[in-house]
Amino acid sequence: MLKKVQVLAILALTLSPVPGQAIDIEPFRTSNRSPLVQIYGLPAAERSALLTAGQWEGTLSFDLASNYTRHTSSNESILLDGETSRLNLALRHGLPAGWEIGVDIPMLWHRGGFLDAFIEDWHSFFSLPQGGRDHAPRDHLAYHYERSGRTALNLTDATEGLGDVSFALGRQLVGQNNGRDSVALRFTLKLPTGDSDRLLGSGSTDLALSLSAGTQRPGPGGDWSLWGNFGLLAMSDGDVLKNQQRNLAAFGTGGLGWAPADWIAFKIQVDGHTPFYDDSDLDEISTPAAQLTLGGSLGLSPRTQLDLGVTEDIVVATAPDVVFHLALRHRF
Repeated sequence: MLKKVQVLAILALTLSPVPGQAIDIEPFRTSNRSPLVQIYGLPAAERSALLTAGQWEGTLSFDLASNYTRHTSSNESILLDGETSRLNLALRHGLPAGWEIGVDIPMLWHRGGFLDAFIEDWHSFFSLPQGGRDHAPRDHLAYHYERSGRTALNLTDATEGLGDVSFALGRQLVGQNNGRDSVALRFTLKLPTGDSDRLLGSGSTDLALSLSAGTQRPGPGGDWSLWGNFGLLAMSDGDVLKNQQRNLAAFGTGGLGWAPADWIAFKIQVDGHTPFYDDSDLDEISTPAAQLTLGGSLGLSPRTQLDLGVTEDIVVATAPDVVFHLALRHRF
């Protein structure tokens, strides 16, 4: 993890942002990118201070997730080996009376990828366990789950396409006091626009309700920010592992940020959720998930910020081994 953070820090310095701009410390807009989870309407964390009336914001984010986990129980076996990329365009618009609307349009790619050698070398350098990755074919795609002798999931051919589109609605409950504190209620509706047979969507219609809160205040060495959210996600019956899918999940996020200068911020964030499936002895299917994201934000202009982050599974096998996160955000 330390080596990855050092690489991100070097990259951040080479981008040479223009100083003298106040930076907003906001959550990483990412969530669990497991191929079995990201197909549902699990919303990424967002700021608790909604846009003002007439304001627009666009965020183009890219998540590159490397998956490798393989486990067997008495009547189950699972192999998640591959790389999944997600490119998401998020648009938000502020309305009068503290309302905000938005849409998220994702594109997904499932590939064998190219990160296996790098991750194996990194694990070896720091004497970390490989988890079987070093004995598996490199840059291989196999998302496979078998239960009671029957194949419930099998994706081995590279695929790409539109994911499940979602629509967002937010309501400001507590405004920013001198630009510091805020609380918002958010609703997200996800529609089954992606092909569930190719793990581009779930086949379900999902509705999420969450409460977000955040504060940003001056402190030792610069500005400090805390944020958190908690919500519930209701899902109709989908097409992926349909006999084991749950119809309700809880999720939450907590984060801390520090801006030592007005153009850069460092952030740490923990995301978690309850399982999306049940009736399984495998962690990949039925264990609550948690992941940790480290990185930061750069103020490229008064209205433009760039996020860079690295995510790892802190509850092993419930999320990808590693996710590289990049997000460019601009306000109009």
